[in-house]
Amino acid sequence: MATLEGMDYVSALVPPVVMAVFFIGVVRVIVKTQGGAAKTKEDAAVDAALARADAAPESPAAGA
Repeated sequence: MATLEGMDYVSALVPPVVMAVFFIGVVRVIVKTQGGAAKTKEDAAVDAALARADAAPESPAAGA
């Protein structure tokens, strides 16, 4: 049966710990960007684009 020395434990645990920290950071960024001032600006931009699309005249090919 193989035994692990002290540094072997560290080297075995570092990659999963680093990946977990990175994943938690990504989730926090996603959650933080889901609301607030950025959401208001994005919603306004989408509303403006939809209003422009609704106000644009239809092309003659659309009715054919």
